[in-house]
Amino acid sequence: MKKRVIIWTSLVTSLITALTTLIGFVATNRLMYIKQKEPDFVLNREISEKRLDQSWYDAIKKEEVWIESKNGYQLKSIFIRPHDTKNYVIICHGVTENKVNSLRFVRMFERLGYNSVIYDHRRHGDSGGKTTSFGHYEKMDLEAVVDALRDRVGEGGVIGIHGESMGAATTLLYAGSIRDDADFYISDCAFSDFERQVHHVMMQTTPIRSMFTVRVANLFMKLREGYTFRLVSPIDVVDKIEKPVLFIHSKPDDFILPEMTQELYDKKIGAKELKFFDKGAHAKSFNENPEEYEQTVLDFLVKYDLYTNEKQLN
Repeated sequence: MKKRVIIWTSLVTSLITALTTLIGFVATNRLMYIKQKEPDFVLNREISEKRLDQSWYDAIKKEEVWIESKNGYQLKSIFIRPHDTKNYVIICHGVTENKVNSLRFVRMFERLGYNSVIYDHRRHGDSGGKTTSFGHYEKMDLEAVVDALRDRVGEGGVIGIHGESMGAATTLLYAGSIRDDADFYISDCAFSDFERQVHHVMMQTTPIRSMFTVRVANLFMKLREGYTFRLVSPIDVVDKIEKPVLFIHSKPDDFILPEMTQELYDKKIGAKELKFFDKGAHAKSFNENPEEYEQTVLDFLVKYDLYTNEKQLN
């Protein structure tokens, strides 16, 4: 009898272990190897939606630069210089997108008197890197981009960082845990807590409702990639950022909930601004409210004495 119980206990334990392992690998694979949008799709979408003027892009002064990541791969970047200035904004795109999606913000910052740097995150676009880490390794890549920019322009310029979605989380993680060395940051629809975000997406896209799967994925992410979800949660570091931060979100966003931006804003100490737009799904605040979005950024720059293009004030 005891032998039979031991056998059944062993079988059940083995089954649970195998099931947990399967859940862990499937869940982490979905995160690490999230499907990207095809480059032609992104390009054609931006052109057809009139957010990218190909003739403008062909004519603008720019330079393609490969930047060495400390993580051991090359990052494809483009330094865009419409102005004779050392003032630059580094633009960080969202997950599944690429640097072409950042060009709409380049036009905005051009009107505001800034040059721009756009680049592909790891495993996106033309950059190297085998996995997506939603800001953990991306924040180190952003550090390399900041260093490359400072090496090229030298001292004296104003440098800002603008991020959208995963790019916003990357921006806040960089400023809060590596270096708070930019002059300002703009966080557009960042998640605050990655574990909660994974659970929220899982509930939207799968029949699974339990946090057990998320916790298993967290364990396997530590084993496979060397980090836990807590290390990808801007809410844990945003209070370390001293420089001004503009937090942006659209109220209808049901992918990353607006309450996450409210949480980040509430925890940020010191210089900060908050703007919620009435229109726009996830990462579409600018697309649906371009003039109001630009005015919001302008007001932010003026308030913190970071605006130099006086023609726009007249």
